[in-house]
Amino acid sequence: MLEIIGMCVEDAKAIEFCGADRVELVSALTEGGLTPGYGTIEKVVNSVNIPVNVMVRNHAKGFIYSDYDIEIMKKDIEIIKSLGANGIVLGMIDKFNNIDEENLKELLDVASGLDVTFHKAVDETDVKESIKVLNKYDKITNILTAGGLGNICDNTESIKYMIENSNDINILLGGGLNFENIESIRSATNATDFHFGTAVRVDKSPFGDIDEEKLSSLVKIINNR
Repeated sequence: MLEIIGMCVEDAKAIEFCGADRVELVSALTEGGLTPGYGTIEKVVNSVNIPVNVMVRNHAKGFIYSDYDIEIMKKDIEIIKSLGANGIVLGMIDKFNNIDEENLKELLDVASGLDVTFHKAVDETDVKESIKVLNKYDKITNILTAGGLGNICDNTESIKYMIENSNDINILLGGGLNFENIESIRSATNATDFHFGTAVRVDKSPFGDIDEEKLSSLVKIINNR
């Protein structure tokens, strides 16, 4: 499975055209991805036939959220669901760098019926402990991770542990993947689900368009063609 970050309708259509499997729709890619505008969500969802999972993150100050933030995120999830998106992407930790289960439970209740990815906030934690926590929630379908902090190439043992102990959750590898390391990481971890961002954009820039030649090549690599 190959998920590609998109920020607009043109991105989403290029992602679908090149043969990728899913769009992660965000705004503010330079900030790690924030919740896009509702108009954008609606137009993207109605412009492609592949699944669109939408980022739920209302600020870039980190992954610790106030009560106000949680109320905003609940409202965002309700609207995202009403606009027909396939799923949402979220993640929250507490001041001790553990999964914030209290707020996670509240958001999962609102997200019922949606595909849910717990994003790279997990990499701020002890990922081996966090996989045990996240396994408790059957509404979580994916975990986006680089296996922890640092270079993804140095985290293959953690990634293997997460894959082997993730129950029914898909481990979606992302954060530092590129054309130079994808084959070695896949071989070392037996991963099957991958997430790419700037590596498939023109000049590898967060402001660049999707490079269709690069993305088409990546699809062939992922599908072993």
